[in-house]
Amino acid sequence: MANSQTNPKVDEFLGKAKKWKAEYEELRKIVLDCDLTEEFKWMHPCYTYENKNIVLIHGFKEYCALLFHKGALLQDVHGILIRQTENVQAGRQIRFTNVQEIVDQESILKAYIQEAVEVEKACLEVNFKKNTEYIIPEELQMKFDDIPALKTAFEALTPGRQRAYILHFSGPKQSKTREARIEKCMQQILSGKGLND
Repeated sequence: MANSQTNPKVDEFLGKAKKWKAEYEELRKIVLDCDLTEEFKWMHPCYTYENKNIVLIHGFKEYCALLFHKGALLQDVHGILIRQTENVQAGRQIRFTNVQEIVDQESILKAYIQEAVEVEKACLEVNFKKNTEYIIPEELQMKFDDIPALKTAFEALTPGRQRAYILHFSGPKQSKTREARIEKCMQQILSGKGLND
């Protein structure tokens, strides 16, 4: 099956990993078992289902983690999902500090990954809760992937400005129109200006 193919960029990433290497490899094995497509995005192994981001593997000083892009929508029956910071919208992490923890939780992790795929299949979206909780439209996310400087500039804006842009970009029904709006505002974002500045 084409899906369980490994991505050479991820091989390279693992080859260079000093910390968490064994953990990454174990996580990768578990995720690939779930028939996701292995990609390399945001400098990390990222696993997708029909081009939708499901889960990302990443490491920090104190732990490595599986990051579920729409983790906020998972049932989290085991209460293991962690919200990294107050400002994180949809993403949730499951953290590990050693390989054994990963091995012990394999069946749970697979169940969570399957659930995350079901969330995508059902086209569920994370709802706005308060000002800080919003969804970045896919067109904007793709621009961020192409132009990391844009993402950096956007994240440096105040939450209110970010929200104004996101509501402005998410408004149109058509993807083409959303893209056009983003194109038009890119220079403003890169200059650190808000939508109405």
